[in-house]
Amino acid sequence: MKRGTFILSALALIPLGIFAKIKTSIFMRTEKGFKVNAGEARFGEHYKMKGVTLNNLDIKISGTDTDNDLAVFEQTGLTPNGGPPLHIHPFQDEWFYVIEGEYLFQVGDDKHQMKSGDTIFLPRNVQHAFLQLTEKGKMIVSYLPAGKMEAFFKVTDKWTAPPTKEEIAKVFADHDMKVVGEPLKADN
Repeated sequence: MKRGTFILSALALIPLGIFAKIKTSIFMRTEKGFKVNAGEARFGEHYKMKGVTLNNLDIKISGTDTDNDLAVFEQTGLTPNGGPPLHIHPFQDEWFYVIEGEYLFQVGDDKHQMKSGDTIFLPRNVQHAFLQLTEKGKMIVSYLPAGKMEAFFKVTDKWTAPPTKEEIAKVFADHDMKVVGEPLKADN
C-alpha cells in the first residue's frame, strides 16, 4: 500500500473512533447485575404521575442500565376509576403484569378485563389506555425500547396543579406519545 493512501485511510478512521467514544459516554449498558428492594426505586426517586393519574412509579430497571433497550417500572395505582388518555407509542412496545387489583385495558378496539396474575401486550402504533377498577392496584410496566418514559414521569411528578388537556397532550408529544382520545370510563 502506498504511504499516502495509508495515511489517508488512517485519518479517515479518526472520526469513527471519536464517534465510538462519544456513543460510549452517552449510551451505557450496566455490566454488573443489581437488586432493587421491594418498595424502593432504582435510583431512590419515587415518581407520582400527577395530573393524569395519582399513581406512584418506581424505576426498577432504567434505560440507562440497558442502553435504552428496556425500562421497567412498578406502578402503584392510587386512582380508582382513573387512567391515562387513549394514546399511542409510535416507537415502543409496552407490556403490563397485574400484581394486585383489577383493570380494564383497551388495545385498539378490544377491551380486556385484567386481574392479578394477568399480562397484556400493547404493540407500538396501537391506541391503548387502561382504567383502574379497584381502590388500589399494582402493576409491572415495561417499555421496549425505554424511550423517553423516565423523563416523562419526571415531568408529571413536578406538576403542582392539574394540567389542562392541552398541557397533557404536549407533554405526551414531547415524550414520543400521541394522545388520541379520552381516558376510559367505568361504564365503557
